[in-house]
Amino acid sequence: MEKGINKRSALMILTAGSFLTPFMGSSVNIALPSIGKEFAMDAVLLTWVSTSFLLGAAMFLVPFGRIADLYGRKRIYTYGIMLYTLAALLSGISVAPWMLISFCILHGIGSSMIFGTGVAIITSIFSAGERGRALGIQVSCVYLGQSLGPFLSGLLIEYWGWRSIFLINVPIGFVILTMILCKLKGEGVGASGESFDLP
Repeated sequence: MEKGINKRSALMILTAGSFLTPFMGSSVNIALPSIGKEFAMDAVLLTWVSTSFLLGAAMFLVPFGRIADLYGRKRIYTYGIMLYTLAALLSGISVAPWMLISFCILHGIGSSMIFGTGVAIITSIFSAGERGRALGIQVSCVYLGQSLGPFLSGLLIEYWGWRSIFLINVPIGFVILTMILCKLKGEGVGASGESFDLP
């Protein structure tokens, strides 16, 4: 990453991204009864709403981590926030079960791009002496998102319906994206010149 980067701003951007994914993962489970009622989904199909998000995140985590090393961590992180925000919007306006499940997969892929690069960017920005504190703050935000997800999503669903847990991510995503473009400098290529090992 470039020298002269504002470390505090960078950490704020990266921790905000780290909050979103576990928040969404724990929020979806709270929304399942409301989603099932609106779409008349059976238990098996309803399970795919939360499973599709987790599968998308798990399957693409390692590949996007490697792609970020090859082509730029900031670039993949930025694309991840963009995809996450778009998928949140599309999930929130879904009108059929297959649409919601498909967009939850995209949501998970966007999450993998965020998670697969966030820690790598932190380690490239902060020196060895500062890294432990920065990673501690980042991990705290992960668990904060996971802990607050059920509580906040319960409030959102109670007053604004299940779609609100997806749509609330849209303005947050835009704020993070704006901060990335204004504050986060450099690309953080860690394996320039190497190839992507597809197998």
